[in-house]
Amino acid sequence: MKVLAFDTSNQTLSVALLEDEHLQAETCLTVKKNHSISLMPIIDFLMQQVGWQPSDLERIAVAQGPGSYTGLRVAVATAKTLAYSLKIDLVGVSSLQALALPVTSTAVLVPLIDARRQHAYVGFYQNGKAIAEDHYASIDEIIEQAKTHDQVCFVGEVAAFSEKIATDFPEATYQASLPSAYEVGKLALSLPSADVDAFLPNYLKKVEAEENWLQANQAGDRDDYIKRV
Repeated sequence: MKVLAFDTSNQTLSVALLEDEHLQAETCLTVKKNHSISLMPIIDFLMQQVGWQPSDLERIAVAQGPGSYTGLRVAVATAKTLAYSLKIDLVGVSSLQALALPVTSTAVLVPLIDARRQHAYVGFYQNGKAIAEDHYASIDEIIEQAKTHDQVCFVGEVAAFSEKIATDFPEATYQASLPSAYEVGKLALSLPSADVDAFLPNYLKKVEAEENWLQANQAGDRDDYIKRV
C-alpha cells in the first residue's frame, strides 16, 4: 500500500511517503515556516523524487491533533481534499502519539505539546499504545498524574517544562522529540479509515477568543441569546 503521511500540528513539518512499512522518502523541517505554503510543494517534490503519480496513492495519514490551530486546519484541509479528490482512504493519528512513536523506551511516555501559560496538550503512552486519553491540562496536573506510574519519560515539546519536571518529579526523565510522519504512516496502515466528510481536527480545547466570548455571552434564556447573537 502506498501511503502519504504528514504532520503540521506544531512548529515541525514532517512529510513521508511509504510503501507498506518501507520508507520511500521523508522531509522534516524544524524551522518556523508557514505550513500552508510549504506543505504541498514538499509533497510534490517527494512524489517526483520517488516517481509516484497522485493516482498511485492508496491512503492519506495525517496527524489530526491536538496542536496549533492553524497547523491543524492546514493538515486536515489538505488531507480531506486529497482523499476526496483521489477517492482513497483517510486515517487520522494523534499528534501526541506522533511525538511518542519515535522514542524507544519501556517507560510510560508522556508526550507534551506546549499550549503556553504552563499548560500543555498531553498523552500517556506505553509500547506505542495509549493508556489514557489525550487531554489539555496544567503542567502541575500532568506531573501529578505522571507520578502514578513507576517509570516516566516526558517527550515532545519539553523545553518549557524541563525545569518544573526536574524540580517536582526528579525521578522522571525527559527528552525532546520531533513528530515522525514515517511513524504516523506506519501506524495508519493498521487503523480503520475515517469518514472524509465528517473528519475534523481534534483541537481538545476552544481557541482563547472563543472561550472569552462564551464567558461574556452566556446563553441563559434562549430567546435573549438569539438576540445577542
